[in-house]
Amino acid sequence: MLDNIPYLPYAISAFIGIGLAAASGFRVFLPMFAVSLASYMGWIPMNENFAWLSGLPTLITTGIATVVEVLAYYIPYVDHLLDTLSVPLATVAGSVLFASQFADIGTFPQWALALIAGGGTAAAISSGFAGTRAASTATTGGLGNSVVATTETAGAGIMSFLAIAAPIIAAIAAVILIITVIVLGRKLWNKFRNYNSNRPSKTIEVEAVDRRQLE
Repeated sequence: MLDNIPYLPYAISAFIGIGLAAASGFRVFLPMFAVSLASYMGWIPMNENFAWLSGLPTLITTGIATVVEVLAYYIPYVDHLLDTLSVPLATVAGSVLFASQFADIGTFPQWALALIAGGGTAAAISSGFAGTRAASTATTGGLGNSVVATTETAGAGIMSFLAIAAPIIAAIAAVILIITVIVLGRKLWNKFRNYNSNRPSKTIEVEAVDRRQLE
């Protein structure tokens, strides 16, 4: 019965792509590993243009990269370096994973949708958590960064699973995540800005210095 619904396959592909893109906003390589594993095991189909995702070399490479990326976020200073790279890398990963779900719509619309929907979703979520980490560093001295890192890894895993197993739920969750990131990100930014403005000023009054020199 559902097969008779027009454009349903494209809608399902879009839901999967958005879910995977959202997962890329948390972690770059974990969603790619999940897609590679699922396609390698035959759980999800993969079109010819992205057959490399289902290959054993890609599976091994993304698996190693996932472990390295997850552990690196628990290392002080390294996590900040990764934050500077996370947004552009997540945008690329989200675009690629979104595009991998479409095969018959033409190259231009395929990548246009991928950049807008996939890359935009991944960039929004990645930017939000990078800001959260910055606020955590400023307010907790970095002690809360491990909590943020664990949350990100869990979010990537959950969204990857939902995108493959329940794409409609994954798409809804992605929209909720983007809204939440925007709202909470604004609040955290305001808190961070107020925290810096309330710090005691160390400015030396010029008149006082000149008066002391004259004396």
